[in-house]
Formats: sequence, structure tokens, C-alpha cells
Amino acid sequence: MKKRMKRKASSLVLGTLAMIMLITGCSQPGNNSNSSANSPEPVSTENNSTMGTGGSAVGFIFVGTKDDYGYNQAAYLGSVAVEEANPDLKVLRAENVPETAEAERVMEQMIKDGAQIIFPTSYGHLEPALNVAKRHPDVVFYHQGGLKTANNLGTYFGTIWEPVYLAGIAAGKMSKSGKLGYIVSVPIPQVLLNVNAFTLGAQSVNPDVTTSVVFTGSWCDPGQQANATNSLIDGGVDVLSLHQDCMKTVIDTAERRGIMTVGYHADASSLAPNGWITGSVWNWPDLFVDMVKTAQEGSFKGSKYDGKFRGTLADDIVQIGSFGANVPADVVQFVQGKKDELLKGTLLPFAGPVKDQAGTVRINEGETPAVEQLEGSDYLVEGVIGSIPQ
Repeated sequence: MKKRMKRKASSLVLGTLAMIMLITGCSQPGNNSNSSANSPEPVSTENNSTMGTGGSAVGFIFVGTKDDYGYNQAAYLGSVAVEEANPDLKVLRAENVPETAEAERVMEQMIKDGAQIIFPTSYGHLEPALNVAKRHPDVVFYHQGGLKTANNLGTYFGTIWEPVYLAGIAAGKMSKSGKLGYIVSVPIPQVLLNVNAFTLGAQSVNPDVTTSVVFTGSWCDPGQQANATNSLIDGGVDVLSLHQDCMKTVIDTAERRGIMTVGYHADASSLAPNGWITGSVWNWPDLFVDMVKTAQEGSFKGSKYDGKFRGTLADDIVQIGSFGANVPADVVQFVQGKKDELLKGTLLPFAGPVKDQAGTVRINEGETPAVEQLEGSDYLVEGVIGSIPQ
């Protein structure tokens, strides 16, 4: 009798223990039987395949206006292509968004309005975008021109310095004085790289060419642009180029004063029927459409867009623009020939030796710097007149 009671008691204890273990096991995250107090924090199991999917809208923020004949206009045309390719997707746009916390507010509102994909298009929109990206890990951000990425933020840009180099060749061919002018915004690496590419291109056909550079400290300030344009013309330059978001003031002023121009970002040849030489332009439409499609399909992670994507002249993402009516046919043919060499890899714009303004070798003889190295440019090459603001 006592033995039977002991057996029942033992069975009851074992059953109770089994029940406790079952309940405890079900309450553990992931039902991990090997977990312990000293185990590391569990790895996030967030499904990256849903990132950027399911939204009813896509958002674009611009630092300027969509009709600036420049940077914002090029990006706007890309957004139009997205709209045309996705009739069921609402395209949200915000112009004149400053590179401040205001950009965060605009992006947050776009997310509330259904955007699961956002294009912050200005260089200074990067930090605000990174902040918003942290708060919304399910939203995909495509930042234009940035040098930082995040789990749900990739950057895209292009080797625009390739057509800038070609445009510099055209400028060197067209200039009679050998004095070129360049009106730029702020001394970020992309700006310095373009000034260098333009100058090296011009020097390849005229070693004595100089480029006088003026920093306005702004992406689009018509007053400062007009002052800079007149100052450079008064100083003897006969070809002007620029790295500004908007071009109209510079091109208009130069045209009135009979000075030739080289554009940037978008085709502004209509502004200068007499003085337009050529330009370097962005071709965003097909790229933007593919980027949206990639995110919508849940394929952002692991795609070519989840890091630093850089389109090239060979991709047709950056282009040499149209040539002006007063550019001789032999100059057009010469530049096109150099473009072919560049595409074949037989022309390397930044092949060393390359010296800075102080005569210090920055790229050694025999070296061909990678894109990442060029995007870190912090100097101006020999032949550039003007100092980098500190």
C-alpha cells in the first residue's frame, strides 16, 4: 500500500515538473532551450524583405525648386518618371526644404501620408534622413550624394566628374583667354572634385589654362551668383561654369555680357542661345524607377542600392549635355572622341601625377585612384586660383 502511494506521489511530482517545464519553455523568446542568464541579447529577427513595401506613396524632398534649371530640376524629372511608371502610387513632393530639422518634419509627414520609400535629394538632407531612418526601420531611404549609409538607407550618385572633365576639354578648346571661371557653393568633396576635373580637362588641351573659383556658401543665392559672375567676367574669364543647384542667374548674366558658359545638373541651353558650350547632366528617370521597384518588391537589402551606388558615364546615368549652336563641329567631334576613349578605359582623367595648388603630389605617377578616393577630395589642383574656405 505504501509502495503504491509512493509511486503515485512520484508520478504526481514528475507530472507537475513536466508541466512547469512546458509552461516555462513556451514563455521563452524563440523557445530556445539553450538560453541562460549569461546568453547574449537575441538577434533581431525583423524581416528585411518587407522593408519599403506596402506603402501607398513615395516621397521626394528637394532643397530648391523643381524648375531651377539644375540639381532639383534633374531630380524632379526623375520623380515624374516614377509617377508615370507607378500610376497606383501617390508621389509626394516638397520643394525648398532646408537642410535642417525641418527636413525631418517633412519626411515624418510623408510617412504618415503613406510613404514607405523616401528620396531626400540634397547633400545636407543626409543627417535628418539618418535620424528619421532610425525611427522608421520599415521605410527605405534613398539619399542623393551622401557618404553614409544605414540598414534602411542607401546612397546613390554618379561619377559626374567624367562628363565634367569632358566639358572642361570643350571649355579649354573654346576659351581664347585661357581664363576660366567656376562658381561653386560649399567646399564638400564633390564640389572640389568637379572643379579639379574641369580644370584637368581644360589643361589637357591647353596646359596654361587657369580656373578662378568663387565659393558662394550657398546652393542657390541669385544675388551672390550675380556678383560672382560679374566679378569673374571683370577679371577676364571668357568661359564660366558652376556647381550650384540653380543656374539661371549665372547663365543669364554671362549671356548678356557675351561670355560662354558650361552648365551643370540639367540642360540649360535654352538660356544661352549664343554662349552655351555644353554641360554635365544627370539622367535619373530610369534609375529612380528601378530603385522604387526594388524597394516595392522587398529586395532593397542585398541590392546594389543598399550601400553606396554610383552610376557612371557607361551606365548613361551621367551624360555630356547638348552642344551649343556656336560650338564648331571639330570641337564637338574632338570631345566625343575623348568620351569614347574614356568609355574604353584608355583615357583616365585622374591618372597621376596630379598636384595640388601648393605643388604637392596628391596622386602619384602610375596611380589611378578609386571612386572612393576621389569622393574624399579635399584639395584643388594646380592651375586653380582661389582658396578653399575653412
